Amino acid sequence: MNSLQEIWDAIIQILSRELTPTAINTWFSDCKPVALEENRLILHTGSDFKRDMISSRFGNTIKAALSDIFSCDFDLLVLAGDELNDYMDKAKAENPLPEMAGYTFDRFIVGNSNKFAHAAAVAVADKPGKTYNPLFIYGNSGLGKTHLLMAIGHTIQDRDPAAKIAYIKGDEFTIQMVKAIKEGTTEDFRTRYRNVDLFLVDDIQFIAGKQSTQEEFFHTFNSIYEAGHQIVITSDRPPLEMSLLDDRLRTRFEGGLMADIQPPDLETRMAITRNKASLLGLILSDEAVEYIAKNVTANIRQIEGVIKRLTAYKEILNEVITISSVERAIADVMKKGEDIPKPTNIIRETAKYFSLQEEDLRGQSRSKNTVMARQISMFLMRQLTNLSLKDIGEQYESRNHATVLSSIRKVEDLVKKDSNMAGIVRDITSNITSSL
Repeated sequence: MNSLQEIWDAIIQILSRELTPTAINTWFSDCKPVALEENRLILHTGSDFKRDMISSRFGNTIKAALSDIFSCDFDLLVLAGDELNDYMDKAKAENPLPEMAGYTFDRFIVGNSNKFAHAAAVAVADKPGKTYNPLFIYGNSGLGKTHLLMAIGHTIQDRDPAAKIAYIKGDEFTIQMVKAIKEGTTEDFRTRYRNVDLFLVDDIQFIAGKQSTQEEFFHTFNSIYEAGHQIVITSDRPPLEMSLLDDRLRTRFEGGLMADIQPPDLETRMAITRNKASLLGLILSDEAVEYIAKNVTANIRQIEGVIKRLTAYKEILNEVITISSVERAIADVMKKGEDIPKPTNIIRETAKYFSLQEEDLRGQSRSKNTVMARQISMFLMRQLTNLSLKDIGEQYESRNHATVLSSIRKVEDLVKKDSNMAGIVRDITSNITSSL
């Protein structure tokens, strides 16, 4: 089930087995689902009398229905009248970071591939700023880095609602910093991130090569660290492999604890498949679980995509889930060529790496920095896609194939001779694949 309303509709169907249509209409016609927090469903109804009746008379049935859907125990809170406004105000105050919703340690499936990173994250959440600071979690996209990052924030926020927590992605840090400079609000920007108890940074690799961003991040890092507050960072690679990362930042990142996450093994993938299915109210046979786990090996997001596709088959098409259904779902999610980046992605990530606009690469600018970025993007387009030289040229205001070929060969030679250029190409390639 993909929405709160769908969950509530399923509960009403279960109640309908025990109650007459008149009773359903009497007690639940104006009852609306408000939120699903962790393991608690929040409902709202119009009167105190209905609230008390729903809680006392139907509460156990509703909780049993939730248990059937999610395969875990659930609590129930029924609000009436103006209690909803009080609840929403409190929820907003207690959850300033909605990105963390649902990302908890108890929903993270631990296996051999991630148990070290998980244990480190739990230790940081238990004693923030006291142990493993900073914590640097790295690994390929879709393996659970963000989940652990958010679970740390979730745990600390639950224990101390007054804790000041800031979350940002590496590329967003650059965007916000540039905006603050243009608008003359740099002090507000610095206050927002330097005066926090917990600083969560996702995909730090995107700041590598951006000198002014790295300078600002360096001072932000120092302010938080010297205050004894916790920093947690994720990346698709270790600091050593970020060729344009400032040495001062590299040593600070490496001065904490680095924990990698590897692709999950078969047993862990099966556990993840069962967990994702139960969260969506889908019951899969052992055969179906094993088939998914054996055929979807790249990352957890693909497993989740298959589960969502199967849920749609069941709910929209009213299908019984069979191995044939699973095969079709896997084919839909993992279509041939889905991992081939689009030319626009390659140009965007290359431009971003060199702090340029996409139009700069596509246009006629002859500045040294722009020309190099343009040539690298052509090289990567040849390496990462199936486009012909003519097709590549059309991405750059119809440059001819000879110009494209010359650019590609120049970058090829530089990569072989210059380790710095090889590192730049590797970094941009990783950024491109991470953005897919």
